[in-house]
Amino acid sequence: MNPKRRIITIIGLFVITAIILFTVTCFGSVTKSKEINELEYVVPEEIGWSSVKLEEAENYAEQIGSAAVMALYEGKVFFSWGKINQKYLIHSIRKPFLCALYGIYVKRGLIDLDKNLDELGIDDIPPGLTPEEKKATVRDLLMSRSGVYHEAAAEAQVMIRTRPERGSHAPGDFFYYNNWDFNVLGTIFEKQTGKKIFEAFKEEIADPIGMQDFLLSDGRYQYEWKKSKHPAYHFRMTARDMARFGLLYQNKGKYGDKEIIPPEWIAESTTPYSINNLDGDGYGYMWSIIPEEAGLGNGFYHTGTGVHFLAVLPDAKLVLVHRVDTDKDFDITWNEIRQLMYMIGEARISN
Repeated sequence: MNPKRRIITIIGLFVITAIILFTVTCFGSVTKSKEINELEYVVPEEIGWSSVKLEEAENYAEQIGSAAVMALYEGKVFFSWGKINQKYLIHSIRKPFLCALYGIYVKRGLIDLDKNLDELGIDDIPPGLTPEEKKATVRDLLMSRSGVYHEAAAEAQVMIRTRPERGSHAPGDFFYYNNWDFNVLGTIFEKQTGKKIFEAFKEEIADPIGMQDFLLSDGRYQYEWKKSKHPAYHFRMTARDMARFGLLYQNKGKYGDKEIIPPEWIAESTTPYSINNLDGDGYGYMWSIIPEEAGLGNGFYHTGTGVHFLAVLPDAKLVLVHRVDTDKDFDITWNEIRQLMYMIGEARISN
């Protein structure tokens, strides 16, 4: 072989080998990362659950029109059904997500829960807030007790139907589950921290706990300028990423050895400060609280448009997730979802 051609051939082989090694190395590192971030799945019987009864729950989930269901015991997935990697709008479960961010930034001293709307420069479109309404504190908003009964973006019909008259209750005196409080909390968060909600969520929570699917593009603002200047902040998320968020709360705000959410904030935000007259459950800071008479020990949850469901039951060591494809018509009811959760609970065969 011509010496010059031989040198070129050797160089070419070296380059090809280097490319192959680089590709294999990179692919291997990505695969390893995904394995590390994957939730732990187990055979139900290994941790005391019945596969036979869970199959009955699975059949029922399909019958009622669920899209995805997950159940974790002691951090391990023992029940997983449906499109757990499909992103759906989470509706009002956005509220616990923002609550988690509040806990992080309150501890850092960037948000003061006792500041009122006047001090924070918060107002709205005409008719704007009255001096009395501007006395509402950040804490009042977190508890949905601001006493501000202004129209809001993304209001459910029940919110519109049950909205009190402006000025009928002083800040802090009356619980009314409403989107004005929750939307304004988004405005306050961004104003006080200098960060957008979705960017902060990805940086502070989604990435550190290894969410597999969440992207910045999964967040969007909903403005309804004729009602309010404060937008709703919507998330799309998969069931498995939502389960991971629930697991973070189950572990008192820790992912591994790293604190993500202050445990004292989790305790404070999941303490009931009100009774929701619509369902009789307690309400904390953007979390619904399961009453003691339910017999489940301490626990908290939130729903989205009445069909998406995330529950954390620390005493029972359970995290439960239920999803529905609300991008299209659905007719599943809350009672059917409760029955499904009951069936999963009945699949327990040992303590």
